[in-house]
Amino acid sequence: MKSWLTACITMIAAAVLLAGCGAQSDGSVQSDGKLKVVASFNAMKEFTQAVGKDKVDVVTLIPDGTEPHDFQPTTKNLKELSHARLFVYNGLGMEPWADKTLEVVDNKNLVAVDASKGVQVIANTDKHDIHEHGRDDPHCWLSLQAAQTEVQNIAAALAEADPANAEFYRENAVAYNEQLQQVLAEYQEKFQSVPNRQFVTGHAAFAYLCRDFGLTQRSVESVFASGEPSPQQLASLADFCKQHKVKTIFSETMVSPKISETLAKEVGASVKTIHTIESAEGKATYIDRMRDNIEQIYQSLK
Repeated sequence: MKSWLTACITMIAAAVLLAGCGAQSDGSVQSDGKLKVVASFNAMKEFTQAVGKDKVDVVTLIPDGTEPHDFQPTTKNLKELSHARLFVYNGLGMEPWADKTLEVVDNKNLVAVDASKGVQVIANTDKHDIHEHGRDDPHCWLSLQAAQTEVQNIAAALAEADPANAEFYRENAVAYNEQLQQVLAEYQEKFQSVPNRQFVTGHAAFAYLCRDFGLTQRSVESVFASGEPSPQQLASLADFCKQHKVKTIFSETMVSPKISETLAKEVGASVKTIHTIESAEGKATYIDRMRDNIEQIYQSLK
């Protein structure tokens, strides 16, 4: 899989160069004075905007509605990176194409930041996922604690790309992290009174959120939403739901809800949407969606 990905990126890079699009550009600061930033997906964009505010112009590489695990960069994406000053990505295998893409992009001024650097990593346990995607669970942005580390890393990268405004970025990161910490502390206190600490979701993307609050997730699909459960696995999950009186099965917008709906019908539960914050959802912010996630889980466990 990795050799195929490398070959694809190399061919795309060659096409960009032949088209004259890969030439190095000095357009990393726009005419309006804003720093040009490319973020891999929505959560990274939101963190960058929270820190950079009106001094940055941020676009996402992965289009809204596209499952990030399935994304492959295009010639347009390489062109965007060739004209950017900063590239923000999550890391931990969420963007397996990132390293090779950075090797072939002709932009010596591009600062790239692996936002997850320093996060306490949770390991994958699914053998298929480990073979296909690596040993790390990449969904750390779904933890309010880990998100604070990512925000700090992004602030440091913005300061490197734009030293004149380093203090501005640092202050904004501190203020935003205070908001994240406030929500975290509020729900850590709430969950102390909840005896049932296990919930069920369609996609095993919430291990980092679980760590924040001492919870455990059971899921229909694996960390990378690959494959479907066997009849034996589904039966075991149904037994678990009945034993623990699970009232809600959570399903994400970009993962098919069919199996979750089947499971919910089997155990007499409802299906509710939970946010992975990989794509924009109207005007809802990262904090709006994280609060909604945590509140829904809290209500389902009361």
